[in-house]
Formats: sequence, structure tokens, C-alpha cells
Amino acid sequence: MNTNTQGGSEEQLVADAVRELSRRTRFPVAFGGLIEGGVVRVSSIVGNRTHSLNGLRVRPERGLGGRAMMELRPRMTNDYRTSQQITHDYDVFVLGEGLRTLLALPIVVEGRSRGVLYAGAWEESQIGGVTTAPAMSVAQNVATELRIRDEVERRVRAAVPAPALPPAQHEELRESYAQLRSIAATVTDPTLRERLSEVERRLLGIARAETPSTPQASTVRLSPRETDVLACAATGATNAEIGARLGLREGTVKAYLGSAMAKLDASTRHAAVARARRAGLLP
Repeated sequence: MNTNTQGGSEEQLVADAVRELSRRTRFPVAFGGLIEGGVVRVSSIVGNRTHSLNGLRVRPERGLGGRAMMELRPRMTNDYRTSQQITHDYDVFVLGEGLRTLLALPIVVEGRSRGVLYAGAWEESQIGGVTTAPAMSVAQNVATELRIRDEVERRVRAAVPAPALPPAQHEELRESYAQLRSIAATVTDPTLRERLSEVERRLLGIARAETPSTPQASTVRLSPRETDVLACAATGATNAEIGARLGLREGTVKAYLGSAMAKLDASTRHAAVARARRAGLLP
């Protein structure tokens, strides 16, 4: 029996993680959720035999998951019913499903718990590193995705323009665009990359709306990496700083800058940035 909420994007992220947790460990049951209003609402369940886990809400410090969230580390029990290391606030849910072995993994972002994932079995099972390592990896992947989304949302909010952007805020918009390109360069998930690209297009649209003159039509086509490097150069970053941001060698950065300058028919990076802005390729 599967229960899976398909609501918002964060719920979908949890649903994907719960399925992955079940796939990568030997546990037949997996479930989890994120904190909403100070309480974790379990939004996704796979492998369950009953409806007992439906509606489970977990408070920090309570139960195995609450303890994991407070201690910021995985917690486990081989015999949930008799465990004296946890409160038993949620026995009606856990024991109602008949779970005996339970592993709880906090989703930790910037030193703060944002939710919890569980893996469980109906019989007593010894939990070792072979099981916990892939399970922890799943929780860490969710945390990484949430951190990236938080940063994107923060920068988008910071870049929302007033009726007319002062020069300092326009520079902040450009810096946000460069940072967003740097973040996107580390993302491998195609769906999330497309969402980040959409935010980039919105920032470019904001910049164009603030530009007194209409961007000149251009046939120049910069590669993604050329755009990444040029966007960082537009903030005044050195080749070494650009390399550190994008995970590239300094010589590679220089090569990308050179090819972008050639395409833009510019003799300096500053001229290349100016021409890219006039062409609407950079904010």
C-alpha cells in the first residue's frame, strides 16, 4: 500500500526522497516530511500495510524522529515497543503499522532541522553502517536541495525591483545573477536546473526593464560556461575568484573569457561585459 502526497515542490522532493530511501536500504517501509509551523507533517509514505501512519505529525524532542531532529543526527531502535530512550507519543501510529525496527534521519540545513525521514521494518533488524550510510546520503541530498532553493528564493527576494532601481540595487541584481549562475553550475537535477534557468530569465527581464535603451539585437550565442564566467567577471571578480566560485581552474576561466570576448568582438573583459549587457545577455 502506498500513500504519496503530490502537492507542492517541497512535498514532491520529500516523496522522491522517501522512495529513494526505500530503494537504497533493506527497509520495506519509508516515510517522512518537513517542518510546518514547528511540527513535521508526514507527507509521504511507501511500503505501508495499514493506514496507521496517515496523519502523523511529529514535534521536536518527541519520539524517535523528534530526538533525531534535536540532536541533529540519526537515531535508531531495534525494538521500538520496549525502547526506553525515546518518548512514546506516537505509538498509535508506529505500533499501529506494526513497526519494530525504526531509523530516523533528520534533514539538517545550515545547522537547523527542517524535517525527518524514517525507514522501518516489522521485525527486529540490526542496523549497521551498510544501511545507515546510504540512508544518510538520501537525507543529505534533500538538505542540499533545500539549501539551494533557500538561497535562490533569498536572492530573488533581494533582487525584486522598486519602480526604479538605484545603482546600488542594480549592482546587487547583477551580483545575484552571477551567484545564481554559480549555484546552477553545481546542480545536476534537470528539473531543478530548469527552475533555476527560469529565475535567471526573470532577473534578466528585470534588468532589461531597468535599462533606458532597448537591448540591441544580437546574433552572438554564448555557451553556458562562457555566460557563467562573464557574469562573474561583471561583478569585478578576478580569474582566481571566478575559478573558486565555479570550480574551474584559473587557466580554464581565462580560456572561457577569451572565447566570450572573441564572440563579442571585445578586446577587454570590461568591453565584453558592456557588449553582453547591450545585447541582453547579461543584466
